[in-house]
Amino acid sequence: MSKDISLMEQQAKQKVKTYTFEEAYEASIKYFKGDEMAAKVWVSKYALKDSFGTIYELTPDDMHWRLAREIARIERKYPNPMSEEEVYHLLKDFKYIVPQGGPMTGIGNKFQIASLSNCFVIGNNNADSYGGIMKVDEEQVQLMKRRGGVGHDLSHIRPKGSPVLNSALTSTGVVPFMERYSNSTREVAQDGRRGALMLSISIKHPDAEKFIDAKMEQGKITGANVSVKIDDEFMRAAIEGKPYVQQYPIDSSNPKFRQEINASELWKKIVHNAWKSAEPGILFWDTIIRESVPDCYADLGYKTVSTNPCGEIPLCPYDSCRLLALNLYSYVDNPFSPQATFNFELFKKHVHAAQRMMDDIIDLELEKIDAILEKIANDPEDDEIKSVERNLWLKIRRKTIEGRRTGIGITAEGDMLAALNLRYGSDDAIDFAVEVHKSLAVEAYRSSVYTAKERGAFPIFNAQREKDNPFINRIKAEDEELYKEMTTYGRRNIALLTIAPTGTTSLMTQTTSGIEPVFMPYYKRRRKVNPNDKNVKVSFVDKVGDSWEEFNVFHHKFLVWMEVNGYNPEEVKNYTDEQLSELVQKSPYYKATSNDVDWLSKVRMQGMIQKWVDHSISVTVNLPEDITEEMVAKVYQTAWESGCKGCTVYREGSRDGVLVTNKKEKEQATSSAFPSKRPPVLECDVIRFKNSHEDWVAFVGLYDGRPYEIFTGRTEDDVLPIPKAVTKGRIIKIKDENGSRYDFQYVDKYGYTNTIGGLSHMFNKEYWNYAKLISGVLRNGMPIPDVVNLVSSLRLDNESINSWIAGVERSLRRYIPDGTKAKPGKKCPECGSESLIYQEGCLTCKNCGHSKCG
Repeated sequence: MSKDISLMEQQAKQKVKTYTFEEAYEASIKYFKGDEMAAKVWVSKYALKDSFGTIYELTPDDMHWRLAREIARIERKYPNPMSEEEVYHLLKDFKYIVPQGGPMTGIGNKFQIASLSNCFVIGNNNADSYGGIMKVDEEQVQLMKRRGGVGHDLSHIRPKGSPVLNSALTSTGVVPFMERYSNSTREVAQDGRRGALMLSISIKHPDAEKFIDAKMEQGKITGANVSVKIDDEFMRAAIEGKPYVQQYPIDSSNPKFRQEINASELWKKIVHNAWKSAEPGILFWDTIIRESVPDCYADLGYKTVSTNPCGEIPLCPYDSCRLLALNLYSYVDNPFSPQATFNFELFKKHVHAAQRMMDDIIDLELEKIDAILEKIANDPEDDEIKSVERNLWLKIRRKTIEGRRTGIGITAEGDMLAALNLRYGSDDAIDFAVEVHKSLAVEAYRSSVYTAKERGAFPIFNAQREKDNPFINRIKAEDEELYKEMTTYGRRNIALLTIAPTGTTSLMTQTTSGIEPVFMPYYKRRRKVNPNDKNVKVSFVDKVGDSWEEFNVFHHKFLVWMEVNGYNPEEVKNYTDEQLSELVQKSPYYKATSNDVDWLSKVRMQGMIQKWVDHSISVTVNLPEDITEEMVAKVYQTAWESGCKGCTVYREGSRDGVLVTNKKEKEQATSSAFPSKRPPVLECDVIRFKNSHEDWVAFVGLYDGRPYEIFTGRTEDDVLPIPKAVTKGRIIKIKDENGSRYDFQYVDKYGYTNTIGGLSHMFNKEYWNYAKLISGVLRNGMPIPDVVNLVSSLRLDNESINSWIAGVERSLRRYIPDGTKAKPGKKCPECGSESLIYQEGCLTCKNCGHSKCG
């Protein structure tokens, strides 16, 4: 850590009250009226912290005052400012306006130098060279360390087998670089966090099929989401059974390479892989470009090339976006009653305020970018080393000033419709939802025009450029007077709207997420209990003799429906499953859960709402396990025909067993994966992490990208002078007169190779004996989830060894492919469900969202 950061944090800490995790957690439970999950999410992810994890806010109310102070400070720079109190009351209790992610953690945070942007896209002007590819790799890492999600496109990389003017003679194609970028994403991970990456490619690229297949191999491309950019010509060719031409360069009128393919066969491959593994996602690229307002300025550097990791913000290179959501449920007056209505007047007023606040957050982001640039200037590294990072942020700064892009969206769509007694997915519900989003679009654009009157338009605004844009013309058709004002005064922001997957945000608003329907109106949770305690109801005793109490947990707004309709929630908690089922049937949540809603109706709804969202919509179509590939194809085709900009499907259970067709194949694959004798040299990952507040390091030897051996221990116990920037190296087995030893080699920033002798002797001797045990089962091909389960079961009466075991477990988890199910019988500690899967190295419950990262 640099001296600059230490000094900054020391100054910021002066006369500032701090809290323990337990203090903030208990206070936040009261704030959220007993909702432990919401409290845990807020304290863990959004409470103001420094880089040491010290907490400076007790409840979300402290956070909302922090945000209000900073936004009001920017407001005072301009005419007719909103006061701090006005902003606070819009944010208070997550009721109306909710900044998301980066803005919530970063605004007013003087302890950390990080961007406020949720989304970035980078590029290299189609430079197909190692220099260009490495530059994108470094830019990706530099953005991720500032907590940004990153997307970039690979369509500029020449296809496999193309001639190159170097010693390789021919190009390796896109797949090796997918692995490089994926690995870089994983390297940024620290303390349970991991960067988010989207990789895309045009269907027109000759390596598109290889790109589509890349993630089907176990352990490959685990640090990235992948999406294919599909054009209208390909869709028509696939549906009509016609040939399709791929070429490189993809946009060239005189391509170097050209091949004709069977579009239907490639389409079946895309559908099959998505059916089997939930990837690739699909981006309907012609729709994205045709509808894109920023692409009216493509020749000025605003040509859209890829999207952020969740797909809701298509961006040009070096542009970024910050996200904010309006809580739609809060605009329903008399919810769940016959008198329920949507308060459009209040909603429109708040849309204006939200868009104005988003513009303020752009100014706050520019302050953050200037702080990042100042830190880069003060870093002791050579200017040559710092140049890529500095130039990256200068480009982002320019795009931020020129376009002033915003990402205003919504959450609680499902609860809003239920509160209005409309069933999600019905024609009436879809029509009403479209009306709400139309109002949001028109009023956000009106607010941007009004703000342009007071603050000036975004610098490159040109009404003539936008006159034929379909989205702008919808605004014009809806409100001719607004369009006239826009051509006169301009608009403050180049693009304004999105719908993001508001996962943790919805936990704090205690509503449904984003545009999605309710997941379940209720679910069962289990709590381990002492059977001798009084007033405890033991529901069952498990195989190992532990007693459990089982109880129902209700979706927050379903509880409101109960109360409005005369039910006592305390009594309902004791209902039988049959009684609860009958109760749900009486509610507007009946036949309106994520598994109930008709899939085709959902994508049609997405397409109709997309007409009023100038960026895009992140939504997943949940499908049952027995769905056919033909139906997946139908979902995709309907999404394209309906005007969706993208589509992602998830078939229940599709992440489990992605890579094998049966158990026998899996056994054969694992038993023959490793050589019988240890190779003399292995590639190595260096993983640093916190373990019980101690600094630990792990050296994981890899064979074909899979863990083969592991050495780990506390960093203060070793004498390893390895720079923290080193995340890769190799382990060399040496035999001499003293026996065998394992040396670690790495290349430093100056290009010198350094060797550290005897990894096996650097750590506690007790650790080494167990390391040989774990390495032995790894080398014999035991699947990583099973190795993790074995390690976690080694609980001994030795605190030091148990800490080491936790370190090994934590290190190996990151090699488990996302979507892998936990071992049978393993239950969620929050709800007791067995719906546990590994996601980004963490055990995550699909039922209640609880996550544990080792």
